[in-house]
Amino acid sequence: MPMFDEDNITKFKELETPFYYYDLNILRETLDACTNASAKYGFHVHYAMKANFNPKVLDMIQSYGIGADCVSGNEVKAAIEHGFGKENIVFAGVGKSDKEINLALDADIFCFNAESVQELFIINDLAKAKNKSAAIAIRINPNVDAHTHHFITTGLDENKFGINSWQLPDVVDALRKCDSLKFLGIHFHIGSQITDMEVYKNLCTRINEMQDWFADHGFEVKLLNTGGGLGVDYHNPDTNGTADFESYFKVFKDFLNVKPGQEVHFELGRALVAQCSALISRVLYVKNGQKKNFLVLDAGMTELIRPMLYQAYHQIENLSRESESNERGVAANRQSPTVHYDVVGPICESTDCFQKDVEMPESYRGDLIAIRTTGAYGEVMASGYNLRDRVGSVYSE
Repeated sequence: MPMFDEDNITKFKELETPFYYYDLNILRETLDACTNASAKYGFHVHYAMKANFNPKVLDMIQSYGIGADCVSGNEVKAAIEHGFGKENIVFAGVGKSDKEINLALDADIFCFNAESVQELFIINDLAKAKNKSAAIAIRINPNVDAHTHHFITTGLDENKFGINSWQLPDVVDALRKCDSLKFLGIHFHIGSQITDMEVYKNLCTRINEMQDWFADHGFEVKLLNTGGGLGVDYHNPDTNGTADFESYFKVFKDFLNVKPGQEVHFELGRALVAQCSALISRVLYVKNGQKKNFLVLDAGMTELIRPMLYQAYHQIENLSRESESNERGVAANRQSPTVHYDVVGPICESTDCFQKDVEMPESYRGDLIAIRTTGAYGEVMASGYNLRDRVGSVYSE
């Protein structure tokens, strides 16, 4: 179902751009699909808050009984403030500070996902000073290739995250020495924007091997945290607006060796929120050249840095021209001229380009432009570079 209709576009014309537009109906449909699919197998889902911490988004996600996956102390605080129960909060991150660990200990969160042997000793010492016991899951690098962009892969031996398998003897030695830690289980996260389900089959194989290794060394594994990384369709946001949760969860049902009494946890971010938002901008200038034509927008890398940081694709639509074509009818639309544009922002950086060589209807100053699928890693990565104003959000409800 299309995100925009004539009423949307009419309202947008009256608003100052740029802004993030959130369609809360799409978010609701996505959450319904995820929770229905995971509930079939009794799986536990945590929302990866780094994807989007817009207050209305957090409130809606929390209302579904989903837990929170945090990677900073402030994310832990935000999760608590938005009603995520402490018993459903996990805290990951390769560089947790003492301040952040103490905050999480004081909040009595469900579990720390520990990413190094040294971190185990630090958490133990801080917990002991508070006369507390900290629940721990060991984040292991399974060395599974996620077949995604190398900037967003996280589960290989060469990545900074987690503990490599050859370090596991040191892990169990540390666990035996740390009497203020409670070992719950093992944690994995191999990357982001994964759409190939074979990757998750390979992950299941490694998880099965790792839990058997811990059992052989005298540690009961009560928790299997598989991480997240499920991708979305950036090229077809209207026709494939919801991630394939059914296939995703079924892979783990079919290939993960879940033993009696074990819990299986997931940490999904992008798949829950990416499609519910678009960045709405206006054309400031049209620059026509001999080899290149440019659309200069009032939004830039300060509002959406993914294309510049990851070479990420986002569908770009001219809402004004589409609206005009709809008014004239389909026949007229087929005859509308198109132009190839480099769609760029106003920031003083050569890399401030959303996409090159985009075929679009001939565009003009003042046209409304929608950059789709920005609900994940859009607003949260915004900056004030060039002393730019932080932009606001507009909601469908």
